[in-house]
Amino acid sequence: MSVVILDFGSQFTRLITRRLRELGAYSVILPGTASLERIAQENPQGIVLSGGPNSVYDANAPRPAPGVLDLPVPILGLCYGMQFLAHEAGGDVRRAGKREYGKADLTRYGGQLFQGIQGEFVAWMSHSDSVTQLPRGYEVVAETEDTPVAAIENPETRRYGVQFHPEVVHTPKGGQLLANFLEICGVNRDWNAEHIIDELIADVQAQVGDGRVLLAISGGVDSSTLGLLLARAIGDRLTAVFIDHGLLRLGEREQVEAALRPLGVNLVTVDARAEFLGALHGVSDPEQKRKIIGREFIRAFEREARQYGPFDFLAQGTLYPDVIESAGGLSSDKSGAANIKSHHNVGGLPEDLAFQLVEPFRTLFKDEVREIARLLGLPDQIRMRHPFPGPGLAIRCLGAITEEKLDILKRVDDIFISGLREFGLYDGCSQALAILTPIQSVGVMGDERTYSYTAALRAVTTDDFMTAEWARLPYDFLATMSNRIVNHVHEINRVVYDITGKPPATIEWE
Repeated sequence: MSVVILDFGSQFTRLITRRLRELGAYSVILPGTASLERIAQENPQGIVLSGGPNSVYDANAPRPAPGVLDLPVPILGLCYGMQFLAHEAGGDVRRAGKREYGKADLTRYGGQLFQGIQGEFVAWMSHSDSVTQLPRGYEVVAETEDTPVAAIENPETRRYGVQFHPEVVHTPKGGQLLANFLEICGVNRDWNAEHIIDELIADVQAQVGDGRVLLAISGGVDSSTLGLLLARAIGDRLTAVFIDHGLLRLGEREQVEAALRPLGVNLVTVDARAEFLGALHGVSDPEQKRKIIGREFIRAFEREARQYGPFDFLAQGTLYPDVIESAGGLSSDKSGAANIKSHHNVGGLPEDLAFQLVEPFRTLFKDEVREIARLLGLPDQIRMRHPFPGPGLAIRCLGAITEEKLDILKRVDDIFISGLREFGLYDGCSQALAILTPIQSVGVMGDERTYSYTAALRAVTTDDFMTAEWARLPYDFLATMSNRIVNHVHEINRVVYDITGKPPATIEWE
């Protein structure tokens, strides 16, 4: 049982799904034009029509497949979705005389969607079209000063629409409205981490049977959590391979081993530092670094697969956003052999490495995986770790890589990340990193002239990593970090802080 969100291009579609899941209801996103058969596969108890940039009266406006509006389940239309419901039922939608963007107060509200909600209702508007004539059977249940038709409903057919976004934080009581819709749908609100773990283990056991599974561990939260889940599901029929390519943070290999082995993960650690650093010798081009690391990873991974195999399945920590971006929704075919995603977070696996895939997290968001990780016992140092690139420190050590430069960068990075944790600033940043630049400059240390490297520090805040703001870290903290780095890493005599957003910059420097 689920709530199906049909996506018509709204920038908030993912947020609708997350809000419903936070309310305990399992929800999935499908393309707005998904077939009736595809929708039926999800056994929906309710359907949400998302917003979107189109006008319903345009000839090429996207619309649900024939028969969707006739399904015997409640349907909630948001913005474009509401306009579509009204238009299809015989109402009139036209360009609004006055566009409404941003916060607006509902001057009145009522009806089933607003049941139990009291006091001021602030709604986040973003529309240029409005419903100007109601279809038969519908009534207006909310309005604003500029939008006389801000919400509509037809209780008999259980069709509802709002001209605002209840899923965003700028609509503070939007969660209550969505909860009311779930009550109308009769959805079982039992979607929580404990329930998810039990279901995922059962699914893995059903898919794998007596087979053996190979998993690449990157050290990040997704693959580490997947290792713990698979260990519970199939025990030592899982082989998790962690390749140390010499480009990890200080002590990271030991952290991963200490986190996973005591919790029952059959972990194989591969020391491939010599191979990777040898292949990277003298290479300064960032894209060439990535290609070399990807190639060497494939070689090391295939070597370990042959040594410990044969394997029937390959496990990946694919998350729901990956599925949405690559396929426009969940694939109904989960059983066949498939190629490995080239954007896998450990550096990319060969496209001709054909296993059957095990992807238990393909319906989950990152925050759901973190909660599963907590219940499975993954230490917070890994569970709440910031994203770390597959090529590791290779793209944070600008120019040609040497063991000496990596050692410098590891020590600088450790001081910065440890300092963020010590000062309680780590969780307030979405990603933080240190960069060793090739710039050397004159300095004075202990009355002696120095000519040493410049280190750059970067921290950003973001919701989706598509755009990011530089983190406004306190000056006193930055001063402390600068002093610590210069005093403890003698190869550094200058520290700078990156205050560039994304765009125009990227989060990583290479």
